[in-house]
Amino acid sequence: MEETKGALLQELIGTVSEISSISDYKCTVRKEYCNLARRLKLLIPMFEEIRDSKEPIPEESLKSLVSLKEALESAKELLRFGSEGSKIFMVLEREQVVSKFHKVTACLEQALSGISFEKLDISDEVKEQVELVLAQFRRAKGRADATDVELYEDLVSLYNKSTDAATDPAVLRRLAEKLQLMQIDDLTQESLALHEMVTASGADPGESIEKMSMLLKKIKDFVQTENPDITASTRGKSLPSSCSGQISTDGNHQSPVIPDDFRCPISLELMKDPVIVSTGQTYERACIEKWLDAGHGTCPKTQQTLSTLALTPNYVLRSLIAQWCEANGIEPPKRPSSSRPSKTASSCSPAELTNIEILLHKLRSVSPEDQRTAAGEIRLLAKRNADNRVAIAEAGAIPLLVNLLGTPDSRTQEHAVTALLNLSICEDNKSSIINSGAVPGIVYVLKRGSMEARENAAATLFSLSVVDENKVTIGASGAIPPLVTLLSEGTQRGKKDAATALFNLCIYQGNKGKAVRAGVVPTLMRLLTEPGGGMVDEALAILAILASHPEGKATIGASEAVPVLVEVIGNGSPRNRENAAAVLVHLCAGDQHHLAQAQELGVMGSLVDLAQNGTDRGKRKAAQLLERMGRFIEQQQQQQQQQQQQQQHALVQAEAQAQAQAQAQAQAQAHTHSHTHTHTHTHTPTETQHTQLSTLMNAIDG
Repeated sequence: MEETKGALLQELIGTVSEISSISDYKCTVRKEYCNLARRLKLLIPMFEEIRDSKEPIPEESLKSLVSLKEALESAKELLRFGSEGSKIFMVLEREQVVSKFHKVTACLEQALSGISFEKLDISDEVKEQVELVLAQFRRAKGRADATDVELYEDLVSLYNKSTDAATDPAVLRRLAEKLQLMQIDDLTQESLALHEMVTASGADPGESIEKMSMLLKKIKDFVQTENPDITASTRGKSLPSSCSGQISTDGNHQSPVIPDDFRCPISLELMKDPVIVSTGQTYERACIEKWLDAGHGTCPKTQQTLSTLALTPNYVLRSLIAQWCEANGIEPPKRPSSSRPSKTASSCSPAELTNIEILLHKLRSVSPEDQRTAAGEIRLLAKRNADNRVAIAEAGAIPLLVNLLGTPDSRTQEHAVTALLNLSICEDNKSSIINSGAVPGIVYVLKRGSMEARENAAATLFSLSVVDENKVTIGASGAIPPLVTLLSEGTQRGKKDAATALFNLCIYQGNKGKAVRAGVVPTLMRLLTEPGGGMVDEALAILAILASHPEGKATIGASEAVPVLVEVIGNGSPRNRENAAAVLVHLCAGDQHHLAQAQELGVMGSLVDLAQNGTDRGKRKAAQLLERMGRFIEQQQQQQQQQQQQQQHALVQAEAQAQAQAQAQAQAQAHTHSHTHTHTHTHTPTETQHTQLSTLMNAIDG
């Protein structure tokens, strides 16, 4: 009991310490979030006094402390989003953000109210301080700062405009100023925040996130146009020739149009290895390296001086490109091996490097508490910035963290796998993590860790699987079955992490069969039909990939998927209608049973609408299905005509046979009648003779 008490209080202290390290809240939520973080920091003295006390904790208070731990975890997630999330999202989805804030504060207030402070061995000063915090939570319940109506209306107006529609410069200026998006760093951070939302969505952004990205692009273009210190014309500058590969196409097949965001601004070709420079622009690695090797120290697109020559891989964009290639039947571009040594280097200060060495020393300690504390601090440092990620890896932390994946201490295990997740953001660290033999340990955590540890293990596998060769390694390690389990039984976040990892792994053909055999299809079908529909997007995206595999197609077809797919094609979101049509295209290939079933369910009208109003890919899939449906209906009509002709022929034959039988019967009857008449005529003379004889005899007698 004492050990449970100590561990619980230590976790509470650790969570609040993590909350204390979060800073720089976005301007749209700064006041409320700063107040929340400040109040939570005031709880640490209470936790410390309860931990150090020899008195037992009453059972009710212990239950409330457990509830408080869960509420603090939710508050930590909320505050992190307030620090690292998208400003545009926070304004447009103000009601959702405020609702979540109120829900978290209500949980915190409820948990604190359940603690019997008078029965705890804590000082009066601490008791008064906590009661003050509780009173502040009660006063804050249901309250929210006034919304900047003009900011909201400006954003909504721009959000709802078409891409090509003209926008009032005054509106763009107000938005850039109020959202504090006037500098390249601010614009880059907002772009990264939206990229994080794309990642959280399973690399399959919904329409709202795509619109937010376009909105940010308009603001960014305006700022760069208005501020000559940020951007300048690239006209007349010498750029390297095309360095990216071409898409091979069949002469009889029209090549799909490559989205502009997937083209390198230098070569205008589909990017194989997109990387981000310090200005936030993305280029093909080989092209930007040639530009830098030529002696240029500026961004080719903006002409702004690069603050660093480091190139950061754009994993989200690379995953989106791979998904687009898969959807369009194109071989995903292979990432070329680097032609020169990486320029990634840490710029941490000597004091920061010393601190990292101290933490590594604690990781090597035999003390579980030292290991837990050090792993937790490394997790936070790796989350903070790229320099820390490089320095931590160079100091040799990765093998030590890998060793902790099998620890019986669940909190240490969670810190270790999350630290590896944060370190894996750095390109060079991915190979180091794989080479350190981390995958079996990550899979172990995925199977047996706490729910948060399992979620972060799935996210780590997704991050590592961005490298094509790692998809093979991870798939062969036995990771897919526990990912399917997490997809089935995890929290909403856990399901999304598992779905994201499975989607990325199944881009590699060899992993599709493993996923099918692990039972992913029944789980996906259940997620498609469960109340709430929170996983429909992810489930359909994975099914669209698996349907191209023979085992996947057979299993999906046997799962009574056609009615669900027809329903989505008729009533789903644009992206979901597209993916549902893609699955149905595969199911109906060479299978008239599914075609007939879809036709009977009335899919034709929905397909016509999709072909006219859907996404580009949705239109293509609908056209393919309509063509197959047309051929199927034509075949049915031909079969019906043949059956009718056969029936008519049979009827004619039957009539002819009936006529022949009738004639035969008539002839038989006529013959019988003739025979009867001849027999009667023969007997007539005999009777006459008898009469004459009688008359003669009478005459003789007379």
